[in-house]
Amino acid sequence: MAAFAERTGLTSSAPARRYLWTDAFAVCNYLGLAAATSDARYTDRALDLVQQVHHALGRHRPDDPRTGWISGLEETEGEAHPTRGGLRIGKPLLERGPAEAHDERREWDRDGQYFHYLTKWMHALDQVSRSTRDSRFNLWARELADAAHGAFVHGRPGHRRMAWKMSTDLSHPLVPSMGQHDPLDGYITCVQLESTARRLAAEPSGPTLERAVEDYRAMSEGIDLRTADPLGLGGLLTDAFRVVQLAGEEALEGGGLLASLLVAALDGLERYARLGEWRQPAARRLAFRELGLAIGLAATDLLEGVMEAIGSRDTVDARVRDRLALLKDYVSLGEAIESFWLDPAHRRAPAWSEHRDINEVMLATRLAPAGYLVLAPIAR
Repeated sequence: MAAFAERTGLTSSAPARRYLWTDAFAVCNYLGLAAATSDARYTDRALDLVQQVHHALGRHRPDDPRTGWISGLEETEGEAHPTRGGLRIGKPLLERGPAEAHDERREWDRDGQYFHYLTKWMHALDQVSRSTRDSRFNLWARELADAAHGAFVHGRPGHRRMAWKMSTDLSHPLVPSMGQHDPLDGYITCVQLESTARRLAAEPSGPTLERAVEDYRAMSEGIDLRTADPLGLGGLLTDAFRVVQLAGEEALEGGGLLASLLVAALDGLERYARLGEWRQPAARRLAFRELGLAIGLAATDLLEGVMEAIGSRDTVDARVRDRLALLKDYVSLGEAIESFWLDPAHRRAPAWSEHRDINEVMLATRLAPAGYLVLAPIAR
């Protein structure tokens, strides 16, 4: 922690205001520091942050006329199942009311629930379970996954779709369009949660996610994964790394999916590098989106080693190896993004300070990515 602060001038601690995406990365960073230093204080900080998030974002806002757990559970039951109603985003404004017109710019600052924020918290909780061997956190992650599947996914079988943003109580969509990678994210995350549950207990308690896994898998098959958005590209690369690790746990057969992820990532990286957005001055750049890509590129250095450990399964076929070799050509792009935002002069730009909390935690994750990227091993 001290070395990080000395190198960057950043605090590296979780911000006082609760913001689900930022806090999910912070939990993983604390766990990574605990593993790297064998200092239990970092695990304690991760556990304390989990409690803070559940008590803040699992409950209605102080300026909301509604009170208590957003799940509607009474106090004692809510404490035992804090994620059963989902978790708020943590945005500064109340969610849009039923009589208010939709304002796309203002919607970004309004509360509610995002699926892609919920999956980040599921992953953080699961990493806590894997690191501490305490199945309670995985149970909370699966209860959150079950609530999200029930609320965000709609339509008859074979024609399922997802909303991008739901109301705080998950009763109705606020933005009904579907996020490009949300089904993929849901599929891989639910497979991960189920794998952890099996490895921690012979007969896990709580909800099973078989229907959610099937719904997300079916929706993912019809989606063009290609994107030139740096945060989306980073997500594809981190998902590829998760697929390889979950294949190693025999939780899925990753060959075809892994190849699809690498093909989409390579296409997007070529376009992103050609457009040159990352060469713009700091005032025209969004650090957290670029750092999301840089975190994903950090996974490419880890992919080959994990695939070697798995052996000669379908995840290490020639197609995948060829694409991984091509991905290595872009590792220097991640290094350039990291170097740019480590420069204190660039962090004085308004574009940095306006999103300071998320920028800092994403930079911290890029500098020490293992807590976020590497699934903590569970001996069977």
